Amino acid sequence: MSSPQAWLRDDPDPDTRAELQALLDAGDTAAIADRFDGRLEFGTAGLRAALGAGPNRMNRAVVIKAAAGLGRYLLARGGRRVVIGYDARHKSDVFARDTAEVLQGGGLEALVLPRPLPTPVLAFAIRHLGADAGVMVTASHNPPQDNGYKVYLGDGSQIVAPADAQISAAIDSVGAVPTIPRHSGWRTLGEDVLDAYLERVCGLVEASSPRELRIAYTPLHGVGRDVVLAAFQRAGFPAPYVVAEQAEPDPQFSTVTFPNPEEPGAIDLALAAARAHDADIVLANDPDADRCAVAVVDPSSGGWRMLRGDEVGALLGTHLVRRAAAAGERLTGVFAASIVSSSLLGRIAAAHGLGYQETLTGFKWIARVPGLRFGYEEALGYCVDPDAVRDKDGVSAALLVAELAAVLRSEGRTLLDLLDDLAREHGLHATDQLAARFEDLGQIAAAMARLREHPPIALGSRAVESVEDLAAGVGGLPPTDGLRYRLAGNGRVLVRPSGTEPKVKCYLEVVEPVVGGDVAAARRTAAAVLDAVKRDLADAAGLPG
Repeated sequence: MSSPQAWLRDDPDPDTRAELQALLDAGDTAAIADRFDGRLEFGTAGLRAALGAGPNRMNRAVVIKAAAGLGRYLLARGGRRVVIGYDARHKSDVFARDTAEVLQGGGLEALVLPRPLPTPVLAFAIRHLGADAGVMVTASHNPPQDNGYKVYLGDGSQIVAPADAQISAAIDSVGAVPTIPRHSGWRTLGEDVLDAYLERVCGLVEASSPRELRIAYTPLHGVGRDVVLAAFQRAGFPAPYVVAEQAEPDPQFSTVTFPNPEEPGAIDLALAAARAHDADIVLANDPDADRCAVAVVDPSSGGWRMLRGDEVGALLGTHLVRRAAAAGERLTGVFAASIVSSSLLGRIAAAHGLGYQETLTGFKWIARVPGLRFGYEEALGYCVDPDAVRDKDGVSAALLVAELAAVLRSEGRTLLDLLDDLAREHGLHATDQLAARFEDLGQIAAAMARLREHPPIALGSRAVESVEDLAAGVGGLPPTDGLRYRLAGNGRVLVRPSGTEPKVKCYLEVVEPVVGGDVAAARRTAAAVLDAVKRDLADAAGLPG
């Protein structure tokens, strides 16, 4: 493990050198230990952490070694070309340039996107340009002090085992930062790559479908605005109203406490804009525009509400099926969702003769489903065009949601009306979450152990019919730390440690029949059951309030 003194000698960044020197001068041993008693582990999410000095932070030295290790891994397998993208976070452009110089210096061809752009543009560019790998410098919707480093291979999807471990081992074999070869001969790509992406995205909507729709949109201080506006203009939609306070890229995310559209308050400015401009729908991206949030007016309350990712996933799957049928075609392929997502998409697929596959969490798994036609995850991620973008894509998802909303508007209907139709046909699938944050990571393991040793026999009013320990591998899935409870009446609860935060996360679903077409009554019953399940589950796991 590198010492602080060795780090100061080798660090190419004056900012992190000054930070570390100030800590040494102040004798802040706790802060120094936090930066040097461990190192960032390169895994299936690549790298992600707070910016700062030391091997346990995101910084230029860590990125340079990661790029060198990735280059060694690729060269050993005949790789030759890497595409690099970056968002507008602190140091993203610097990390992208360092990566390009190291890969070029190591004997690879490094191609850098022309400016800060959404993650799905990078995922598209890999396959479009026939690259052997891609790197995206982003921390997605993490807090402003963070940054990250996502790696894709030549199939356009994120790395999984064993590639992650092999790249990590290659990184470990890299010598001191000053000894790593670098070369400035990398190339900045032109606008033609973005133009090809936009052409592909706009081709996803039907040329003759309705376009009349009033949209309020926020990029949430990220890089989505210009690409989304260009996509909507090319596709023939009226220009969305963009929330002015959140329109420009801002690495501080100055109007939100957490730049994730799922977080309470994050889209409040967009909702206010929707009311002021009489919008039909609100669309929001996270800062790297790979996720898409949707909000609509709820007649039951008279106010706006954000749709759950499970609801949007069901709507998009239904839209793809019905649109094909309207054109006299039959949709083929496989729908997929992760184990933490609603089971409704599986029912929709079965009703239309489509395959369905359940995966572990993350688009690194969803994108690898053979024959994938559409996949989603409840955390607002949707893959609507896997042949072009093998990852979640908040731009193409926004365009297809808008198309569906415009079609329904032309019929005097709304997205909520279609959700009610799905509830009557398949039962009301109600989902919710329970999450508990821990200061001591050992408490997370203790909570999981408690559930394994003393599994509940009932949750809420529903008997637990079976318990599946996902660590043993279930239904052909790779082993993962998690527990799934099957509840009477087609409900389920899945409990797992978070992959990115010190949390235990619980995903709940109950399915209520819709009697006499009364969806509202089924919704009330489901809400009461979910509340009871949450209380019992928190007690069984010993989760803090």
